[in-house]
Amino acid sequence: MTRAILSGLLVFLSIALLPFCSVVSSAADTEKGEPHSKVVLLDAQGKDYLQILAGPPETVTMKSGLVVLAHGKSVGKHSTGKHEEVLVVLSGKGEMTFGDGSTLPVEANHALYCPPKTEHNVTNTGTDELRYVYIVAETK
Repeated sequence: MTRAILSGLLVFLSIALLPFCSVVSSAADTEKGEPHSKVVLLDAQGKDYLQILAGPPETVTMKSGLVVLAHGKSVGKHSTGKHEEVLVVLSGKGEMTFGDGSTLPVEANHALYCPPKTEHNVTNTGTDELRYVYIVAETK
């Protein structure tokens, strides 16, 4: 086979197999018991939550997940505690409400930041599903 055909075949197989693989990681790093590179397919398969990163020892301090909220649903009031948090909104529309009563709009293609010790809640105020990825990291 020529190099171009072989390369094209590898690309095709990578794309074709992606739906069957939720996590792809570096085996060399996994064997060392250290955080390793990986790919996670963002398909919640009809559920309202998908864990992306579980924290140590999978990462240094970071945790992450995909949240899917139906119209009118919320994640519930909670605090960032000793973590800072970023929300990356993939689709939909909603509102982030803080402990002091203030709000921020939550919309597709926006990112929101919550500092440590911030009480907040996210509610879907739109008509479609609200899908976002949250990322939290422990502060020193």
